[in-house]
Amino acid sequence: MLNIYKAKPKASLLGKTITFSIDSNDYEVHGISQHEKKIVFVSAALPGERVQAKVTGDKAAFIKASTVKVLQASPLRITPPCEYARACGGCQLQHLGVTSQRELKQQGIDKLICHQTGLTVLPWQPMLIADDSGYRRRARISIWYDKKQRQFSVGFRQHADKHIVAVNHCMVLSPQLTPVFNVLNAVLPQLQDPMAVTHAEVLQAGDTAYVILRHIKPISAHDQTLFVDAWPEAVWLGEAEPGKFCYWHNTVTPQYQLSEQALTLQFSPNDFIQVNAVLNQQMVSQALSWLDVNSNDVILDLYAGIGNFTLALAQRAKTVRALEGVAEMVQQLETNAKVNGLSNVEAYQADLHLAWPKTSWNKPDYNKVLLDPARAGAAGAIEQIVRLKPAQILYVSCNAATFARDAKMLLQNGYTLAKVCGVDMFTHTSHLELMALFSRS
Repeated sequence: MLNIYKAKPKASLLGKTITFSIDSNDYEVHGISQHEKKIVFVSAALPGERVQAKVTGDKAAFIKASTVKVLQASPLRITPPCEYARACGGCQLQHLGVTSQRELKQQGIDKLICHQTGLTVLPWQPMLIADDSGYRRRARISIWYDKKQRQFSVGFRQHADKHIVAVNHCMVLSPQLTPVFNVLNAVLPQLQDPMAVTHAEVLQAGDTAYVILRHIKPISAHDQTLFVDAWPEAVWLGEAEPGKFCYWHNTVTPQYQLSEQALTLQFSPNDFIQVNAVLNQQMVSQALSWLDVNSNDVILDLYAGIGNFTLALAQRAKTVRALEGVAEMVQQLETNAKVNGLSNVEAYQADLHLAWPKTSWNKPDYNKVLLDPARAGAAGAIEQIVRLKPAQILYVSCNAATFARDAKMLLQNGYTLAKVCGVDMFTHTSHLELMALFSRS
């Protein structure tokens, strides 16, 4: 009988604590090291440091680990300004000063894009920045009831863990939303069924705070009143099913302003809006400037949402055709165009990742295109954009990796990267958004 030798698989390192020397960082400012011929990505570790880190993932080609102790610290390392930073998963980079955060994020993204595209120098423009605290106008808050202890935990999930870190304040949350922690901690123990509410979402629309309570069991009128009375200035809503909202008292449609364009945008609590109002305004104004929008332009706006860029473009352009995949947001975009007196906006629903149909909006009469896709990027759409041959394409990205992939496609089809800048939408986190202008060669 023939016996075929099979090497024993190596034991997994998962859960083990190992010492790593950090050589560099990636585009999300994870430290990079080597272990047993594998690349290692270590969270909360900086170039030049030696750290002890717990392995959280052991794959065939790489290892992921999380720093538990710093043995040799980088000169860039600081004491986090937030007392919850070491446990809370919301802010990953508070061990760095804000300037260092931005520099390392941009450096990492520069390396990624150059590696993926073959470019050697990127035309970086000044980063768009805002205050590093109190900037979030939207946040999801976790709620957990411990039946044994008969206690609630209200806060944010721990990094890469389901455990909830209980907090009573958040330094990056808008000051108008911070009362939510005290209110929830005071009211939740009074509920008739403490298991009913699973989490909350807070959002600021103008000067108004909204609190959306997701619940898996009915909330009685008595319990609704407890919440409303505890914070009467806020607008309270229940959400028993995803996207199905019930106002508990004031029925006030959320809206925000783009003051530089004198625009008002209404939205549903379920609609996507940028969490940083200051930087959102800067992005819209910069889009108008970079595209140099004028009355002869016919512009295609992809992944248009409720019209955040669409309406500002339409104020200056001849025509703007806006495409969005979610039907409810298309309807909201049309409403916003009417509210703002814009008659040169055409809104359509379309799945942009599928083959584009032969229809009124799919024709090569656009001289400019703006796209603002989700983290998955514009795979499928980018190939169809280049067939339209617009003179300029402005790409707004929230994921550098998918942006680099899509940018490579544009460069291969005759476009030049004219400008790129970082947008520090989420200071203290590993995310850096991008705006990039491509011109046809």
